Amino acid sequence: MARKKGRDISGWLIVDKPAGITSTSVVSKVRWALDARKAGHAGTLDPDATGVLAIALGEATKTVPYITDALKAYRFVVRLGQRTNTDDAEGEVLAQSDLRPADDEIKERLHGFVGEISQVPPQFSAVKIDGERAYKRARDGETMEIAARPLWVEELTMISRPDADHVELEMVCGKGGYVRSIARDLGELLGCHGHVLQLRRTWSGPFDAGDGISLEDVAAQAKTPELDTHLKPLEVGLADLPELKCTAEGAARLRNGNPGMVIPGDVDYGEEAWASYQGRAVAVGTYKAGELHPNRVFVLPPAP
Repeated sequence: MARKKGRDISGWLIVDKPAGITSTSVVSKVRWALDARKAGHAGTLDPDATGVLAIALGEATKTVPYITDALKAYRFVVRLGQRTNTDDAEGEVLAQSDLRPADDEIKERLHGFVGEISQVPPQFSAVKIDGERAYKRARDGETMEIAARPLWVEELTMISRPDADHVELEMVCGKGGYVRSIARDLGELLGCHGHVLQLRRTWSGPFDAGDGISLEDVAAQAKTPELDTHLKPLEVGLADLPELKCTAEGAARLRNGNPGMVIPGDVDYGEEAWASYQGRAVAVGTYKAGELHPNRVFVLPPAP
């Protein structure tokens, strides 16, 4: 079997995604620009959304679930008075209202979206219905019954009210959240309808939009050593897991997929952690009685 072409590079490139492009297309552009053998992303953004898109390269793709599971923050503007079939500004307007709630009423309603909530994804979403993506069936004019899903919302606050038709909100939530659903459901609760007009992911886990590189700069620095300087270590993607250091012997065993001895730390029996040797990640696994039992092993060069 022929091997994939490209460099064996591992790490994270944080892109400040522009509007008008899919997350998958951004990954393809980054992979080409870095001549990377393997790449993926942690958390899809809608084509019209902007902000943090964390691109994992090489061995860092094994840490994607930990970024996907991490808390993330969104700033978004809700257009009051209109409901659309896509729950954003790209869709067809289905209903309108002249009612405009006061600021205090909006703030009061936001309390109901904090904590463990139940959320129905938009009709135009990547949720699978009978094996097919919902958005494909929605494009054919079909209206589907989509089951509600749990979502943890850490915070949902009102940032500003530019005018009667618009309200700017900020949400911190767990994985699987649809900001468009928040806008839709808030509009219905307020009795005036609503949809997302603008959406930006400001941070995701350890990654911040302020640290992101623009897609224009990715293209300008493509195939040059300068682009490599923007890479963050694979280990950054493990920031939410406790770290345990291991001996040379323990690292060798872990790299072969066997339980390896680690130096005890602030980790309880049965807890998930990651092991490092000389500053580099070796494996992620379960800590048991002085050993880490690996479920993900990293193949990385020694630290420089």
